[in-house]
Amino acid sequence: MSSFLTPSRRQFLALAGAGAAAGLLPFGANAAPDTRNTDTVRLTWGFHGLTLIAKERGTFEKALAEKGIKVEWLGPFPNHAPTLQAVTGGSADFGFGGSTTPALAAIIAGSPLVFSQFVLYEPRTTAIIAKDGSGIDKVSDLVGKSVAVNRSGLGEFLLVAALEKNGIDRSKVKFVYLNPPDAAPALASGKVDAWSMWSPGVDIARLEYKAHDIFLEGRDLEFYIDYSSYVTSRKFSQENSQIVRAVAAAYEEEAKWVNGNVVEAETIVQKRAGYSDVIRDQFIERRRTYKLIPVTDTAFVADLQKAADWLVARKILPEPITVSDHLAQF
Repeated sequence: MSSFLTPSRRQFLALAGAGAAAGLLPFGANAAPDTRNTDTVRLTWGFHGLTLIAKERGTFEKALAEKGIKVEWLGPFPNHAPTLQAVTGGSADFGFGGSTTPALAAIIAGSPLVFSQFVLYEPRTTAIIAKDGSGIDKVSDLVGKSVAVNRSGLGEFLLVAALEKNGIDRSKVKFVYLNPPDAAPALASGKVDAWSMWSPGVDIARLEYKAHDIFLEGRDLEFYIDYSSYVTSRKFSQENSQIVRAVAAAYEEEAKWVNGNVVEAETIVQKRAGYSDVIRDQFIERRRTYKLIPVTDTAFVADLQKAADWLVARKILPEPITVSDHLAQF
């Protein structure tokens, strides 16, 4: 195994100064021995987002293959929580780039997960929707109604934020905890009155079930609380820092391609996910972009810490967590 060369004191100070100027942690603060104990990485995927595009295009795999790393794709997964369970249970090495909120909840519950990379995507399209003709046209109409959300996830967070913004006590609305595969038919059949969901599920439901937005994250919420993230196990990051670093770099390159090739990227997702041209064209018009953020970005980590504190204060997360204790060392 190779190892990092030990820098001189002058080199260390120069690197630390440059990192501080860039808002990053100083050299060594998030570094680990240069390790690699496998030639295979097991990645989870679902029918949306950057990970699906990376899987379908093949450039991501080729980039890792050049470093002697074989990619095994595991999925599809319906949402982030099952990928976290797969990583925790040892059947996968990385989550599929989902919400930070369930990742934080899993860590609090004892899962040995660490963040390896963060993602900001625009526009933010998570929404609370209700069927046309339901009489639910604004957040206040949800009083006495039931809303499907994923527990400790993006759906629950958005509903809590919407109620808080409109001065409505959450006890006046029934939270129905369902994962997306169960929530969609529940809305269609009328078993729940509304659904808090992210793209592309919310876009498909809006069209197929003739529904409309009650609250739209990018339009109605002025701040970020939930972000996207890649996670791995602490053990994997410690034993395979080379692979963690290579995966992060490959996703960074994939994001650059997607941002410069929106039509092609959205067509790739549509073909695999199987939704209509109408939905695809909506995504193309929005020109969704991805910005990948390293775990060494101290300003971002501070923002995520504020978000975690917000979630704890509102009992979406059960107890406090120090985000900086759960960053991959690579």
